[in-house]
Amino acid sequence: MKTIIVATDFSSAALNAVHYATDMALALKAKLLLLHIYQVSVVYGELPIALNEEAERQEAENEILQIKNGIISKTGGNISVETDVRLGAFFDELKIVCDFIKPYLVIMGSQGTTVAERLLFGGHTVNAMKHLKWPLITVPVNIHFNGIKNIGFACDFENVTRNTPVNEIKMIMNDFNASLHIINTGDQSEFNQNVVFQSGLMNEMFGAVLPKYHFITSDNADEGIIDFTDKNNIELLIVLPKQHNLLDKLFNKSITKQLVLHSHVPVMALHNNA
Repeated sequence: MKTIIVATDFSSAALNAVHYATDMALALKAKLLLLHIYQVSVVYGELPIALNEEAERQEAENEILQIKNGIISKTGGNISVETDVRLGAFFDELKIVCDFIKPYLVIMGSQGTTVAERLLFGGHTVNAMKHLKWPLITVPVNIHFNGIKNIGFACDFENVTRNTPVNEIKMIMNDFNASLHIINTGDQSEFNQNVVFQSGLMNEMFGAVLPKYHFITSDNADEGIIDFTDKNNIELLIVLPKQHNLLDKLFNKSITKQLVLHSHVPVMALHNNA
């Protein structure tokens, strides 16, 4: 059975991601694992660290149990829900859990409604998008899961046979019965022989899937991709951080927040581990 891991810090953004993951798990008949990772708050001159840690763990256990019970009530017990509360560094613990569980995907909230949520959990999300080798979806606030019919795939058409996780993308398309829209940005007034060649290779790789290709022109490529998803009913945008370094290029610019932290659609990071 597929397992979806939802990492939550109990913020409104993270709880919205829990609801998104719950509805997706119902659609896929998947198991849900609620994961909370915390670090001990050091309060000098008051409780010893050991007592402080126990109090924080107990509080987290209570909160995550409430969420679990709410999911069971909402779904009528139609999905399996497990919980895991762990002490440690966020990314390290998330990776340990993923390597053990081998999830279908991980879901996190991509942004928060408060400054603290954006800085703390948003930072964890960005780091996980760049480095976690398991499929990860980040969900904007107020986005609900209503199925996925149109998937966008941001592609730079560089070494597509080596860089594109075709099987993973096909699996996602098949699981949601979705169409694929391959998005490339550039100057359409200039003929680029390599793009033509690489898109031909891409077409062969996807075969009967028959993706639709969109070559969009924008002064800012990343804003162009965001604008495309907004105007074309894209419900999921796939990016490949490791291969074409799209996110690496973005992390030094404010557009990062627009794509990852402020996107209007969920963003999925896939890594080709071949």
